[in-house]
Amino acid sequence: MCRALKFNSAEIMKTLLTLCLSLIALTAFAQPPQKPGQQPPPPPNAPPAAGAPAQAPAQPGAQQPPGVPAQQPPGVPGQPPVGAPGQQPPGAPGQPPGAPGTAGAPGVPAPGTSVAATLSASPSASAAPAAHLYETKVTGNYFIDKFNQGGPVMWPILIVSIVALTVVIERVFWWTGRWFRRDPKRIEKVFTAIEVGDVAEASRLSRDSRDPVLRMMWNGLNHQHASLQGALQVAAGIEIKRAGRFLVVMDTLVTLAPLLGLLGTVTGLIKAFGALGNEEIAVVAVTGGIAEALIATACGLGIAIFSLIPFNFFTSRVSNLEFELQTAATNLEVMLEAQSKGRREEVTIAHAPSPQSSAKGSSI
Repeated sequence: MCRALKFNSAEIMKTLLTLCLSLIALTAFAQPPQKPGQQPPPPPNAPPAAGAPAQAPAQPGAQQPPGVPAQQPPGVPGQPPVGAPGQQPPGAPGQPPGAPGTAGAPGVPAPGTSVAATLSASPSASAAPAAHLYETKVTGNYFIDKFNQGGPVMWPILIVSIVALTVVIERVFWWTGRWFRRDPKRIEKVFTAIEVGDVAEASRLSRDSRDPVLRMMWNGLNHQHASLQGALQVAAGIEIKRAGRFLVVMDTLVTLAPLLGLLGTVTGLIKAFGALGNEEIAVVAVTGGIAEALIATACGLGIAIFSLIPFNFFTSRVSNLEFELQTAATNLEVMLEAQSKGRREEVTIAHAPSPQSSAKGSSI
């Protein structure tokens, strides 16, 4: 029954790793629901959509800023259109529609159209495919967007974070179970039985115990006829190795995570400075590269900080367990040595000749 209730570290690691991967998958594919009828806001200076109500004309009598001629709605009866002296409105007699110099002529922009916008339309259109290479897809999920902006280095950083989280959770469960497996009262009873000289009772008390100290003592008591010190060292080494499992992995992750963040910084800066020769995509590329560098660095440092604190805590717990095992082994050796010395003295006294028999022998 006790063996059935023992924790299996391999199964715990597999379960925790599966849970971490499931949570990451759910976070990655979780999208904020879009409300029905919700439309994205139109960009500024965009033409009104088809069917949208036209902008209401200015009300008569509205105040105009000084120096700006008053605008009149077209088609007001009894009032000619306002224009520069000598300029005829479109469709005036004596000038056919579509003639050169008129608003409706080919190649002449309509009133209110910016010439600079017309001239700059072709370069922006040609640079659009190149700028698209430096843009990241926006999904609406904060974590996915930051992950995409971090660049390809975020994938090894994600793997490192999953392994670090799994190791920390597994070690927390192990040390929590170790805390509940401690039995200092039984250890005192074992030492009391050894002090009295009842080694069999001490061995019975330490048998089938989940406390590492008691398991080491039981191993030493049952192999003291061969080598007590060797048996205690082997048992203590097994317990220390079991307690320090995955500490090497955590130490590697603490060192590896900042290095991956630094690699992301370098790749982001390379991406930013590599596009400075093209003026059309320089702004998009520089901002995207700097964002990639900062996000990768922040994630690497965050994983290292998250792993460093549990790593130092678990290392201190292993050191404390090693000290407890050494103390218990030393006390056990001293007490058993005292018991064996006491028994040798008793045997020597029992087999020593009495003074009367030695006197008789000398007289003869």
